[in-house]
Amino acid sequence: MSDEFSVESVYAELLGRAPENKMEPRLAPLYRAMDVLGEPNKAFPIIHITGTNGKTSTARMIEAGLRAHGLSTGRYTSPHLSKVTERISIDGEPVPDETFVRIWDEIRPYLEIVDKELEADGQPKLTYFECLTILGFAIFADQPVNVAVIEVGLGGVTDATNVGDGQVSVVTPISLDHTDLLGDTTEDIAREKAGIIKPGGFLVSAAQPVDAAQVLLEKAREVGVPFRFEGVEFGVESRSVAVGGQVLTIQGLAGRYEDLLLPLHGAHQAENAAVAVAALEAFFGGGEKELDGDLLREAFGNVTSPGRLEVVRTAPTIIVDAAHNPDGIRVSAEAIEEAFSFSKLVVVLGVLKEKDAEEILRQLKESLGGLAEEFCFTQSSSPRAIPAAQLADLAVDLGFGADNVHIAEKLDDAIEWAVERAEANDDLAGGVLVTGSITVVAEARMLLGKAGS
Repeated sequence: MSDEFSVESVYAELLGRAPENKMEPRLAPLYRAMDVLGEPNKAFPIIHITGTNGKTSTARMIEAGLRAHGLSTGRYTSPHLSKVTERISIDGEPVPDETFVRIWDEIRPYLEIVDKELEADGQPKLTYFECLTILGFAIFADQPVNVAVIEVGLGGVTDATNVGDGQVSVVTPISLDHTDLLGDTTEDIAREKAGIIKPGGFLVSAAQPVDAAQVLLEKAREVGVPFRFEGVEFGVESRSVAVGGQVLTIQGLAGRYEDLLLPLHGAHQAENAAVAVAALEAFFGGGEKELDGDLLREAFGNVTSPGRLEVVRTAPTIIVDAAHNPDGIRVSAEAIEEAFSFSKLVVVLGVLKEKDAEEILRQLKESLGGLAEEFCFTQSSSPRAIPAAQLADLAVDLGFGADNVHIAEKLDDAIEWAVERAEANDDLAGGVLVTGSITVVAEARMLLGKAGS
């Protein structure tokens, strides 16, 4: 049996459990699993990341900084783009298939113990996300890594990852998303996310809506940890567009760092970089010790963020971007207008049912204005995808103009149509943006030969 097949069979086994969008708001079974496994959640220091947008990009920047300082790292992020092993990375690479399968085989009997106890108590067995999280902790403890960068799946307080106590808790920008599960206001959502702030830790937060910042501040004071906010104690001092990205000057907590080339587009990625710098300063010296500027430049120069404003093809330029909520669409649109000189942009959009499709469409129309006139609505292979025709109807109701709306249920047809429309511009400056759900972006990357992380 090949490793590939083994990973696939483990993945199939995991998928047989309750899915990650049906996560149980509970932590007791996770603590029980950690207990029977010998507490892998306490085997290494943790930098814990929550927020609405920018978590994975920020995690990758922090990880790059840690690795530049000679530390071995584990990084746990979600969801994956093409293969489940991308969620559990060792030293910047997806965990080897052999390790993924071996550790799963080792922990499976212990998880069955927890499952039996849960069933005896009338509770659902461990979910897909809970099992993956336990597997991540077990793999990092087995390595062992020097430090793990762990991204919350959803929320914070009862998220499965919260069995780990962050030495540094990082909160990226909070906006409205998953309102059915987390609350209708940024204050409610912040209350959920503040659950990762633990005694003995250190809070580093992006600039937040006032109500969300207040909640985070109060939680940090309540548990007695230092807190630092972007725009108050640290931030982006200046940035300029450069080939393939941008050059930044960041004022950190302890130092000022100039000429940082970041090969990612947009003001939001610059802000993620500032948060990453502050998190690294907090981790290495409690925010009081300056980082080595050369190491930081080396770290940021190598950062990638697949599926985030990623150019996957040129002539015409095709960008894939997993902007799956209105705020994500807004910052991506700003970045595209700043970094690319398109005369016309053709948009391919697919959205999942649990997302606010109407608000996403409104934001798309508002943000891309005259640049994007033609839209192709499609759907990924996910059973949670909104049917393409339904999206198109909604767009027409919102004033997109029936003549500018095209429907292609299959993503390859959608991309082919969009490329033709972009090429119809005589100035050769047309582009294609594939956006919406992560499942659409993941499938587009595979279709365009960009599988992997």
